[in-house]
Amino acid sequence: MNGSHIFKDFDNAIRTLKDEVLLMASLTRQNLQRAMSALLNRDIELARAVIGDDSEVDELERKVDQTGMDILVRHHPVASDLRLVISSMKMAINLERISDHAVNIAKRAKKICKGPELEDLALTEPLYTLADSLLRDAMTSFTDCNVPLAEGLKMRDKDLDRMHKALIASLSSRLEEPNGKSESLLHLIFVIRSLERVGDLSVNIGEDAVYLGDARDIRHGHRNETKDPPPTT
Repeated sequence: MNGSHIFKDFDNAIRTLKDEVLLMASLTRQNLQRAMSALLNRDIELARAVIGDDSEVDELERKVDQTGMDILVRHHPVASDLRLVISSMKMAINLERISDHAVNIAKRAKKICKGPELEDLALTEPLYTLADSLLRDAMTSFTDCNVPLAEGLKMRDKDLDRMHKALIASLSSRLEEPNGKSESLLHLIFVIRSLERVGDLSVNIGEDAVYLGDARDIRHGHRNETKDPPPTT
């Protein structure tokens, strides 16, 4: 009877951990969507709401950490259960950072809204679309243990990196133009950098999904591929 109670407690704790991570992921993606909407629609009130709501994501990160630590201390999980706890706690860190970038975008949006109309805002939409798809698929790969989907994120992120570099170069070359838009362009450059970081953090989540599903650590795999082979004796 006691053993049955312990197993039930463990199952409930794992379920709670999953629910907390899923809710955190949903709120994080929502914050990013609202931040970009505030930017593109010049909606200062929405930008303020994104900044204020970030505390919910922060609180969920603390809950995931606490739930995960409680599971580790009380139940001593092994194998896939242990990987789930560790990966969930790492995912929460990346989600919190993505939400921070959503806040950064909202703050920049507020400043841009106070300046002159900026036609270049539309240039961020392709980057956001790709960054959001990376985040969505990273979350899916994690919740569904979809390893192939997770492994494909890194290559897709390279497209985001190329778009980011090209747009940064284009906007930077115009910062000295005497049209009164330099400050807004600078804020827009920081928005673009945040979107690029969302892609990187989504790749991190995908790497955790691979670890969860296959018990493989694919971080820094590109470095291993480029290293010279060890000398033969």
